[in-house]
Amino acid sequence: MQFDSDTITPPTTPATARAAGSAAAGSAAAGSAAPGSAAPGGEVAITDPRTGALVGWVDFTTDDELTAAVDRVAAALPGWRRISPADRGRTLANAAELLAESELELAELNHRETGRPLEQALEGVRAAVSTLVQYAELGPLHTGRTLRGGSGAIDYTVPEPRGVVAVLTPWNDPVAVAVGLIGAALVTGNTVVHKPSERCPHLGSRLGEVLASAFPRDVLVSVSGDGSTGARLIAHPAVSTVAHVGSSATGERIARAAALTGAHVVRENGGNDALIVDEGVDPRWAAEQAAIGAFTNTGQLCTAVERIYVHQAVAEPFVAALVERAGELNRSGALGPLVDERMRQAVHEQVADAVQGGATALVGGEVPAGPGSFYPATVLTGCRPGMTVMQEETFGPVAPIQVVRSFAEGLRLADDDRYGLSAVVLTPSMEHAQQAAEQLTVGTVKVNDVFGGAPGGSAEPRKASGSGFGYGPGLLDELTLTKVVHIGTPR
Repeated sequence: MQFDSDTITPPTTPATARAAGSAAAGSAAAGSAAPGSAAPGGEVAITDPRTGALVGWVDFTTDDELTAAVDRVAAALPGWRRISPADRGRTLANAAELLAESELELAELNHRETGRPLEQALEGVRAAVSTLVQYAELGPLHTGRTLRGGSGAIDYTVPEPRGVVAVLTPWNDPVAVAVGLIGAALVTGNTVVHKPSERCPHLGSRLGEVLASAFPRDVLVSVSGDGSTGARLIAHPAVSTVAHVGSSATGERIARAAALTGAHVVRENGGNDALIVDEGVDPRWAAEQAAIGAFTNTGQLCTAVERIYVHQAVAEPFVAALVERAGELNRSGALGPLVDERMRQAVHEQVADAVQGGATALVGGEVPAGPGSFYPATVLTGCRPGMTVMQEETFGPVAPIQVVRSFAEGLRLADDDRYGLSAVVLTPSMEHAQQAAEQLTVGTVKVNDVFGGAPGGSAEPRKASGSGFGYGPGLLDELTLTKVVHIGTPR
């Protein structure tokens, strides 16, 4: 069984077009390279999605090297788990400093391999540094409980590391996502084998070198490869836990494979996040929120706004303002490219399918001429529930809109979806906000703030979007096992 490791499962028809949350897809020659761009000897070419220029060649980890890597990480586990939580926290804090010192180098590699704008790539590295600092502080505080039993006896619980954790991470926010999973695993006493996306292997390799230098030898090891490498990694009998961020299709295959090995699986997978625009809101403000949600990182975020349900009372000015904002982004060249031509084709197939089905592209919707895998900010009106663009994750800068007659209709349509990552509600009504929080079957409901959230939050995705806490303090619980100790009085 093979597991893709990039963020998209490439479609062949509009009906199967989909792109997911952060880590699935690809052939052996995947990456930012065109399929099949392999050199003799197994090297794979990685190209810049902005220009098509060669970034470099990469050798994927061989079967023997992968087995040896897992064996080394397993051998390092007993020593690392005996380190005190406070010392593990201090080691993470040191890793955060090393990461901060390398931010420009890592951001530039991200920029070249995935096309992410440099400032956004820097933000991703800085978010990763903050996450390491957070886990450095939370790890030593991750404690058990004492339980009252009979007289003269005591029970207490102890969190223990699960063991060797296989971490499979994406290209769309490659540093922040990887560091979050790696940091939580290491601070709780696990050891880690990390396989970054084949679409940004140079970045993944360098990130691994920077982080590993802060830890004892073989506590963290990085490997390079595509979906088949990921499949072999999680099949290794020493792997006790798999942490995966990526497409739902890949996550579901991982879960099935892990059922055969007994490995614990944590997965944050694809999303098809809805935005509900209620009557009574400022339509220009709502349009700006929609633009941020749909167009940030060229729409290549698992929590991007993927479908919009706007109340008929504000639909006309909302659409006009969103079209205006999309046009500004297109004229300014502010959007980076999609990660590769394959992704651009998948996005355009969904747009073309919607237009053929009766939708109208008020702005964008055409593949631009010139080098790179760019795609314009696109606003579609006249969308209907049966369209692929409303049913599946697009993973591009597309804002499909359906006008609804009431908030209740928008809420019903938003919840009628196979994904359950997050959703956004823009409303002046506290009653409607509470209805959304209660009725939407998603891990996170955001009211009046498209990318809002307090530090330290944790959420569990629903339905096809995954399972378990993939970030925040809850991830520390996911990556540990609870042991109960009962101490009685001898007689």
